[in-house]
Amino acid sequence: MKNVEKADRVHLGSLIDSLKKGHYVIPDFQRDFEWAPWDVLELIRSIFMDYYIGTLLLWKGNKENFKMLSCEPIYGFKDSLDAQHIVLDGQQRLTAIHYAFFAPEIPFPKRSNGVIYLIDIKALLEEDYESFIRYEFLTKKNKRFLKDKSSQFETHTFPLGEMKGGSWGTSDWIKEYRDHWQVKAEATEDEREKETFELYAEGAKQFREIIEELLNEFYISYIELDHEIEVAKVCDIFTQINSKGVRLDIFDLLNAMLRPKDIFLKQMWRDAEEQLDFTDTKKMKTYILQVMSVLEQAYCSSKYLYYLVPESKKTIRKPDGSKEQIILIEDVEEFNERWHQSVKALKKAIKSLQNPRDFGAIKSAFVPYPSIIPAFAAIKEFVAETKPTNTLDINRKIRKWYWASIFTNRYSSSVESTTAKDFMSLKKWFENDEEMPDMIEEFTNSVKYIDLRNDNPKGSAIYNAIFNLLVINEARDWSSFELPEYSELDDHHIVPYSIFKEEGGKAINSILNRTPIADSTNRHIIRNRMPHDYIQEMLDNNDTSQVYQVFESHLVSRQAVEILLRKPFTKVDFDEFLEERKRTIFEAIQTQLIDEKINIPAHLKHLDSEIEEIEYAIRDVIVSSIGEDLNSYKESIPQHIQEKVQRRVDTDIKKKPTATSEDYNDFSKKIEFFDLREYQDTIISKLNWEKFASIFNDKNSLEIRFNQLGTLRNGIRHSRSISEIEQMDGEVAIKWFKTVLK
Repeated sequence: MKNVEKADRVHLGSLIDSLKKGHYVIPDFQRDFEWAPWDVLELIRSIFMDYYIGTLLLWKGNKENFKMLSCEPIYGFKDSLDAQHIVLDGQQRLTAIHYAFFAPEIPFPKRSNGVIYLIDIKALLEEDYESFIRYEFLTKKNKRFLKDKSSQFETHTFPLGEMKGGSWGTSDWIKEYRDHWQVKAEATEDEREKETFELYAEGAKQFREIIEELLNEFYISYIELDHEIEVAKVCDIFTQINSKGVRLDIFDLLNAMLRPKDIFLKQMWRDAEEQLDFTDTKKMKTYILQVMSVLEQAYCSSKYLYYLVPESKKTIRKPDGSKEQIILIEDVEEFNERWHQSVKALKKAIKSLQNPRDFGAIKSAFVPYPSIIPAFAAIKEFVAETKPTNTLDINRKIRKWYWASIFTNRYSSSVESTTAKDFMSLKKWFENDEEMPDMIEEFTNSVKYIDLRNDNPKGSAIYNAIFNLLVINEARDWSSFELPEYSELDDHHIVPYSIFKEEGGKAINSILNRTPIADSTNRHIIRNRMPHDYIQEMLDNNDTSQVYQVFESHLVSRQAVEILLRKPFTKVDFDEFLEERKRTIFEAIQTQLIDEKINIPAHLKHLDSEIEEIEYAIRDVIVSSIGEDLNSYKESIPQHIQEKVQRRVDTDIKKKPTATSEDYNDFSKKIEFFDLREYQDTIISKLNWEKFASIFNDKNSLEIRFNQLGTLRNGIRHSRSISEIEQMDGEVAIKWFKTVLK
């Protein structure tokens, strides 16, 4: 273009200096500064995360065109102008940067107070890009805080305005922050405190590196028009740019970056969309990229998604402190391969979540946290790729993590950093029982304090989780008494809203008063009737015990049913019913999700009992053959089994505050922590086989029977469908063990 200089760039430090000196002015035809405080926050977050924030379009200024266009300073600028450039495109961005660094005391547009932007140093160092920055209105309290560096240091809070002084001014603040913690480290005699304070002081160095790199190496692109270009032409350029402006998300940006490499991301998404038609498609297309990123580099924040572009170089820090550049994805072929892998992983994850016997999210509306899907898919795919030998144990841990995440609201914020943390911590837990994530214990200890009555309305994560649990519990239809068609299932009121809304208040809509019922059942059975009418009708027309069983499948106890049958039914009765149902729901959470006990179908209960009896008999045979004392255990049990058992014992001790290691110091206690495979390995090991040969006779036959027994037991215990052949093989194994163990 004539009169247009080549695109150039300026680093952030220079831009801040230019803003300070008033080098940029805004023409009258530009709209006012319209961004909200959170828009400014997202821009600053993008800068810290090294994102491209667009290209500025500037016009070299002179006195004539400054006057002609009635140019004004940037919003919040209050010093003497040294105008050099007219901002044609990028006014909102430049004003946002200026305001955040220089003008927090100026009332934010359309607000009565100024706004300050604050960096959480600890979160930034942990790469928690969701929560490392926040804004607060400039109240009297915050004005005092901005003057109180000691409070800033103690809370690890860096006011963004400190950067307006450039590297030197920022360095002074960081040096004082480091000195603050070094002094405290030297003053304390508590070793733990000392270590913590020294870590904070050391973190100051890393924080300074981040800030200096930001000021000196983050570049903003700009195009500069010559000052001789006609005003009419300038206005036309501006109009064309802004008439077609669309805010891009990370998917759009990556699509633009990948097109020159002949990767057409939007078309790839169109091809995949039908397979992943489950939840918000706008997010699902980004979920694919996030799963790719987690599997490639464990991280999935937008910053890391850029490294998925083929041939992009990522700088990593090696254990020795040196830096190295790596390429995650070499070429187009590898990108396409990873994309399709991610799509398949998400497809399988969705299928698992929808399974009424698995996680119970039969409809997308009942997924507690759609934001957990990338983490769930990546974890499941990692297990599928690595093919560990202890898959059943790993799947148990995944279920435990999933429910713990839901009930602790773990995926309500900082989703991307949480996904990365969970992926890495679960990998450690898979390999070592002692590496159980803290959130599992938090789930165990805190779930009973959840307010199901008031604080978790329809659509909330906890509400949906309880609904999922009811589905898993095989909540039966109130008409046919059979499992319902899940496609027709919805959550309906037990005590009708239309009749009892005034007496019930807010609690009338709580999950305690709702349950999965088919629309047709709601219309034909409940209708507009109180429970004492429709439940009594169910009891009159059906076997009483069967009716109670149906309600128990909805976690409505016999006692709760008796309450619902009261006539007249008052607010006191309603409150009593809610309390009773809360008790049964919490009991189900404890037994099924925390203790991992399951409701075994009636036709399999006797087989499960027989298998349990065989396990007890095998334990007795092993202990009596090897010896009960601890030395016999240490000498005869394979080392890899001893290590696993010890980890399980340690975990059990943590759950029991009064327990000590002394309580587990005999073979009969330790063998309680063996699984079927470990019984087998103990018996057939070279150390022990001679002791058992007379009982079991043949190793090969023993292994076959253990496998048959294990397949049946795992199918029962993990609520999986069991084929007729698997059941028959299991029954043969049961008879075989009963015979040889006599």
